[in-house]
Amino acid sequence: MTPRRTKIYFDGGCRPNPGPMEIAVVAGGVAQVERDIGTGSSMDAEWLALIAALRLARARGLADFVLLGDAATVVAQANGAARARGSAAEHLAAYRALAGAGPPSRVRHIGRHQNLAGIALARR
Repeated sequence: MTPRRTKIYFDGGCRPNPGPMEIAVVAGGVAQVERDIGTGSSMDAEWLALIAALRLARARGLADFVLLGDAATVVAQANGAARARGSAAEHLAAYRALAGAGPPSRVRHIGRHQNLAGIALARR
């Protein structure tokens, strides 16, 4: 039996935008939510969530995983399909440094209604 690829969902946001940021990462049905992680934009929060998802994959020693998020711009920037500027470029550099430390990461865009991390964040 072939092991299944681990799905790790990520989402970030802030209210108001910019404002206090929060992130969520869901893997194996378990949500990790961090509230009030600093002040920034919704794009910053999405990036921090993606980086947290990759850190989780590395901490678990996963070799076959996919990072799933609903922020199309962040997914495109992480995959090299869109240019990152300003703080996004700094987040991308941090992501690439972490990504270079292990198996290649796959980042895919999913719809907001499919994002388990977004659902976890919405539950207040």
